[in-house]
Amino acid sequence: MSASASPAAGNDPRLRPAGRSRLSLTLRLTLLFVLASSLVLLALGQLIGRSVEHHFIDLDRDTAEGKLATSAAILGALRSPTDLDRIGRDFESMLIGHDGLAIRVQDGSGRVWFSSPAAEAAPSAARPAGPPAAASSGNPHDSVHDLKHDSAHAANHGASLPIAWVHDGRTFRGLERELASGLPEGRPFRVTIGVDTAHHDHYMVSFRRTLWSFMAIAMVIMGALGWIVARSGLSPLRRLGKEAESVTAARLDRRLTAGDLPVEVDELANTLNEMLARLEDSFRRLSELSSDLAHELRTPIANMMTQTQVGLSQARSAESYRDVLAGNAEELERLARMVSDMLFLAKSEHGLAQPDRHPVDLQPLARQVVSFYEALASERGLALNVQGDGRVEGDRDLLLRALTNLVSNAIRHAAPGSEVLIGIDDLPSDSAADLAVPDLVVPGLVVPGLVLRRPLVRSPLVRLRVRNTGDTIPPEVKARMFDRFFRGDSSRQHDTEGAGLGLAIARSIARIHGGSIDAHSEDGVTEVCIDLPATPMGPRSLRRD
Repeated sequence: MSASASPAAGNDPRLRPAGRSRLSLTLRLTLLFVLASSLVLLALGQLIGRSVEHHFIDLDRDTAEGKLATSAAILGALRSPTDLDRIGRDFESMLIGHDGLAIRVQDGSGRVWFSSPAAEAAPSAARPAGPPAAASSGNPHDSVHDLKHDSAHAANHGASLPIAWVHDGRTFRGLERELASGLPEGRPFRVTIGVDTAHHDHYMVSFRRTLWSFMAIAMVIMGALGWIVARSGLSPLRRLGKEAESVTAARLDRRLTAGDLPVEVDELANTLNEMLARLEDSFRRLSELSSDLAHELRTPIANMMTQTQVGLSQARSAESYRDVLAGNAEELERLARMVSDMLFLAKSEHGLAQPDRHPVDLQPLARQVVSFYEALASERGLALNVQGDGRVEGDRDLLLRALTNLVSNAIRHAAPGSEVLIGIDDLPSDSAADLAVPDLVVPGLVVPGLVLRRPLVRSPLVRLRVRNTGDTIPPEVKARMFDRFFRGDSSRQHDTEGAGLGLAIARSIARIHGGSIDAHSEDGVTEVCIDLPATPMGPRSLRRD
C-alpha cells in the first residue's frame, strides 16, 4: 500500500474502458452548449423566416386586394354592352407604373376581355363561383367597401388564399375573384390579379444567406465562450483533484476543502471526505491489527526458537527432544488459534462474516457449555449454573463460541468457591402478560377452555449474561476489555491461557447478530451481558382450567 502506487494506478491504461473516446468534461460541455445554442438559433431563424415570408404574402394579398377594389369600381361603372369596349383601356391604365403587376379579366363564358402578358399563365380557380359582390348603389366607395368586407370574410374562412404561377422565370402571387358589373342582371366577371415576388424572393435569399453566415460565426463565438465558461465552472473540480493528490497512505487524515464550493461540488467533496474517513479508519484498524498481531506472534515464535536452540545446543536423549517438540507443538497450536481468531475478527469488522441464521434455544446451548467446563470448574472449586430460557435467531456455532469465551473468562477470574452463573432473561416489555383466550384452535383440532400462561409474543430482546464473583474491574480496564489482545491483569501478559481475543470475538459475534455486549462490575461482582434480538418461542405450557 505504498503512496507511489496511486498515481500509477490512475494512469494505468488497463483501467480505462476499451473502445471509448475519452473527451474531457470541458469539451463535452462546450459541444453540448454549441449544439443547444445552434438548435435554438436555427429554430429562431426558421421562425423569423416564416414570419417574414407570411408578411410578404400579406403584403401581396393587400396589393391584390387593392387592385381588385379598383377592378370592382371599373366593372361597376359599366352600364351597357357598348361600355365593354373601354374595359381594355381602363385595365391597361392600371398597369402604368406597376411593372410587377399581372391582370386578367374574363366573363362567365370564359372570354378574356383583358390580359397582361404575365397573366396568361395564371391558373383558373377550381372552386365554384359564389354569389357575386353587388355594386350597391353604383358608388365606387361602396363597391370597394363591400369588396373588402367579402375579402376579409373569405380570408377568415380559408377561401381567399393567394394563387401562384411562373411566367418567364418570374413568380407571381395573387388573387382571383368574381366581381359583379353594372351591366343588366349584374353580369359577373372573373378578375385575376398577380404581383411579382422577385423583390421578396431576393430578400429571402439574402436573409437566409445572412442567417447561415451568422450561425456559423455564432457557433465559433459560442464555442469559445462555452469553453471559457466550462473551464471556469469546472475549476472547483480541478482544485479538488489537486487536493486529492496530496492524500496518501501516510496522510489519510487530510480532508478536501468544502463549504465554499458550488452545491454539487460541495456534495462531492463531502462524499469524498466521508470515504476518506472510512479509509482512514479501516487503515488504522489494519495497522493496529498488524501491529498487535506482530507483537503477539513474537512471543510464541521466540519461545519456539529458544527451545529449539537450547535443544540443539548439545546432544540430548530422545525423551528430551520429544519434550522440546511437544512444547513447540503447543506454541504452534496457540499460533493457529490466534491466526484463526484474527481472521474471524478481520472478516466480522469488514462485514464479511455473515451468520447462518436459525432459531437457537439458549438454555440447551448454555448447558452444553456448562458440561464442557464442569471438570475445570470443579478443579477450581467453582459452581456452574444455568438460569432462564430464551430463543434467538442466529448461528448456533458462533453463539456457542461467544458464550464459551465469556464462561472461560469468568472461570479464569472467579474467586475459588464462588459461583459462575449463566442467565438468560427477556428484557422487560409491556407486551409480557398472560393472554387468556376461550378456545385454542390447532389445525384439525379445537381445544376449548385453555389459558396461555406465557405470552405468544416475546419481548424484542433476550439478554445472555455470565456473572462471576472476584475482583472488581477498574473503569480504565472496563473501557478496553473488549479490545483485541488486551489483558487487564498485567501479570497475565505472558500467560499462555489466552491471547486476549476472547471478549473481542464475543463482541464481534454479538454485532453480526444485530446485538450488543456490555460489562458491569461492582462490589466484586462482574457481569458480561449480550443482548440479542429474540425469536417468538410460542406457548411453553398449556393448562386446562
